[in-house]
Amino acid sequence: MTDPADSTDPGGATGTTSLTTEFERVELPLKTPFTISRGTQHTADNVVVRIEDGEHVGVGAAAPSRHYGETAATVEAVLPDLLAAVEAVGDPLALDAVDARLDRVVERNPAAKAAVRIACCDLAAKRLDVPLYRLLGLDGSRTVTSSFTVGIDDPERMAEKTRDAVDAGYSVLKTKLGTDDDEARLAAVREAAPDARLRVDANEAWTPREAVRNCAWLAEYDVEFCEQPVPADHPEGLRYVYERSAVPIAADESCVTLADVPRIADACDIANVKLMKCGGPRQAVELFHAARAHGLETMLGCMIETNAAIAASVHLAPLLDYADLDGSLLLDSDPYDGVPMPGGDIDLSTVDRPGTGARRS
Repeated sequence: MTDPADSTDPGGATGTTSLTTEFERVELPLKTPFTISRGTQHTADNVVVRIEDGEHVGVGAAAPSRHYGETAATVEAVLPDLLAAVEAVGDPLALDAVDARLDRVVERNPAAKAAVRIACCDLAAKRLDVPLYRLLGLDGSRTVTSSFTVGIDDPERMAEKTRDAVDAGYSVLKTKLGTDDDEARLAAVREAAPDARLRVDANEAWTPREAVRNCAWLAEYDVEFCEQPVPADHPEGLRYVYERSAVPIAADESCVTLADVPRIADACDIANVKLMKCGGPRQAVELFHAARAHGLETMLGCMIETNAAIAASVHLAPLLDYADLDGSLLLDSDPYDGVPMPGGDIDLSTVDRPGTGARRS
């Protein structure tokens, strides 16, 4: 039996070519400090990957998170081996072979793999002269609206950020909570945006009993759902909240890989997938199908990322019930443009560039 990791031309239509690869680390200042329950971030370190076939360049990026055991330094450490694996396959359209070889070379490091896989998908779609969503066989007419995130701050400042977001056209907002006075902060946001669809993300900050109590008043503010109210290492706690909550529950930190989907299926309503957690666009598609099979709704989130990464996520919109793809909007400036999302609205029918659509600003 042929090992797919050793196959360079599984379809017989393309064959190997000479690929060149490179990567660079970029430090991206944020517009304002961004605070969640675990701490405050002032900059985002991304690692941008480029894969070139002599005519086209595929671009991707890693936005590693210490919470999941990755940093820019660990990404840089494994990228030479990952990119050497891509060069060895030699065919940007042989995505199965690339995936298998990457997993064989490096066991974990999903953000690093995501960067490489995004670049490969971008290059493959460019070679076929189609947008990424068409390469993946998705229906570009299906749309969803991304939320815009309001980080933790004092209530007055959170209200100000909320008004700015509404004035910029955002109708779906996600509020970070996990403080000693969460209700005052949410009340300020709701007052500033009485007509917005409002979501809450506690980033594991509450105990199960606190979460149930808090979800009771979240419902009074017409919150659409609460994301990851309890620590991911307490699965029974998540189930406890889900069974008693007055609002739907989304799992984020509890939903990292494909194997997590059946584990959370009876403990939440929504599976929140991120390319940086699962390792790439096609891996995210697998998670979405698994979530649907287990009766869960689907959401795609992000880290604080350049459009070299976010653009790929946008192409998965047809598979989503909810989107939270505002990571690049939190940057002071982004070296890459992506797919336009005015007011968070994703309309893939307007995409007129092949690949992910990411390109230098």
